[in-house]
Amino acid sequence: MHVPPWTILSFDRIGLNGVSCKEALRRKLMANHVSSLKRIRVTRYRTAVNRMRKTRLRHQLRALRRLIEANNYSAANELLPRTFSIIDRAAKWGIIHTNTADRYKARLHKRIKSLAA
Repeated sequence: MHVPPWTILSFDRIGLNGVSCKEALRRKLMANHVSSLKRIRVTRYRTAVNRMRKTRLRHQLRALRRLIEANNYSAANELLPRTFSIIDRAAKWGIIHTNTADRYKARLHKRIKSLAA
């Protein structure tokens, strides 16, 4: 089930286990400083966002590869620019390495060109 990251965490002062920072400090929950409680919140949010972006990338690659395997040149060629855009953005965000992004694009483009021949 896909859960948007903004539903996981809110931007208020709620921290670890749904309690406020002061309450977390009083209860001695894992983190000992307000800044470390913030780091936990930010890390949870960033992890959720990165997971969502990586999933989107994998789904897009899977969709394009299925079209290539089905020898559907027109649909694959139509999906190629959107796939390249998602690959480039994933590389920009650090989800994948830039060389990995270039390798994905080169191999996909080569397979689509072989369909056209």
